[in-house]
Amino acid sequence: MTEKDLVIIGGGPAGLAAAIGAWEDGIRDMVVLEREKQAGGILRQCIHNGFGLHRFGEELTGPEYAQRDIDRAKELGIPIQCNTTVLSVTEEKVVTCVSAEKGLEIIHARAIILAMGCRERPRGALGTPGTRCAGIYTAGTAQKFVNLEGFMPGKRVVILGSGDIGLIMARRMTLQGAKVLACVELMPFSSGLNRNIVQCLQDFDIPLYLSHTVTNVEGRERLTGVTVSEVGPDRKPIPGTEIHFDCDTLLLSVGLIPENELSRTAKVELSPVTSGAVVNDLLETSVPGIFSCGNVLHVHDLVDFVSEESFKAGHAAADLILHGAKRSDTIRVLDGEGVRGTVPQMIRRGSADEVRLMFRPAGVYKNASAVVMCGDREVARKRAMIFTPGEMAVLPIPGNKVAELDGDITVKMEVKA
Repeated sequence: MTEKDLVIIGGGPAGLAAAIGAWEDGIRDMVVLEREKQAGGILRQCIHNGFGLHRFGEELTGPEYAQRDIDRAKELGIPIQCNTTVLSVTEEKVVTCVSAEKGLEIIHARAIILAMGCRERPRGALGTPGTRCAGIYTAGTAQKFVNLEGFMPGKRVVILGSGDIGLIMARRMTLQGAKVLACVELMPFSSGLNRNIVQCLQDFDIPLYLSHTVTNVEGRERLTGVTVSEVGPDRKPIPGTEIHFDCDTLLLSVGLIPENELSRTAKVELSPVTSGAVVNDLLETSVPGIFSCGNVLHVHDLVDFVSEESFKAGHAAADLILHGAKRSDTIRVLDGEGVRGTVPQMIRRGSADEVRLMFRPAGVYKNASAVVMCGDREVARKRAMIFTPGEMAVLPIPGNKVAELDGDITVKMEVKA
């Protein structure tokens, strides 16, 4: 068993930012473990622009954004061990991993940062009826085929789900010469960013069918068509509303799932709403010394926010290593009416640091406010013309207000009468 001050699991944007943050605070005895052959994570296949506006003040492609952190890590001398699969993490902060170069390794760490990212929900999780034919891919798999490997999945495409990856692939497949027949969304609203709906669907005259879903898949060896039906408020198909599309490809953009298998082996408490870890305002989990950040904690809209959050995790882990634990009693952060999956779920009692609460509205709210209440007392409020589930809401609580908290707080939506 080898000893390390800090082990970071995942070499994507979250892991790289956390490593840079910890290194800049003075941590040298660290390692980043990455299962792919190179660092950068999912950004390597996201060749479209739109990244970096918040963090760098300029528009970058995914590979360009990732390369800036890779270059910075290399400049600092941060060790990144690629082609390494982590098998388990324990409560005692023991990491077991394996690689072709070093074989089986067991590392005991003083602190661990979980930055494993997320994966796409597959067809098997949907229960869509029909044959098990070729031509059905998750949107991210199709993106990898087209952008990294130079393969076209098909020529006539239907997209199920309006997540951002699906919207972006609607545009990408069109630009590559395919005909995207429709984007079909189960909910009465899109789960993607509004800018992607405009730039990826409307600009290319691709129809978006809200409150619809795929009710049949046809084809024996290869997909030959799908049937789409309207759904009611109970999300069940309405007979007589069927629409048939002749297609050879069905792309699934039906949600992302945080990769928390390692969190479970470490006995980290997970949220049933976000499927990520339950953390305090330092991004420390229920297991002392284990932190979580990025899409493994909760699915973000923008990588800029992933990096911002992960720098914070790196600084917090460094502070624990250098100065010892600072755990204290916590105040719970509860989801109120119209709010789902607020992160962090706990705030250290007596802290005077600003806390940025992040959550997704449970529906579309126009001319509304997000409000933080401590009992009958209003702590913070943010007004907006519209809140939607497709865009993460960020609600800061100033440090002086945090210091005054004397009980659990609730985040809720209020609609102006």
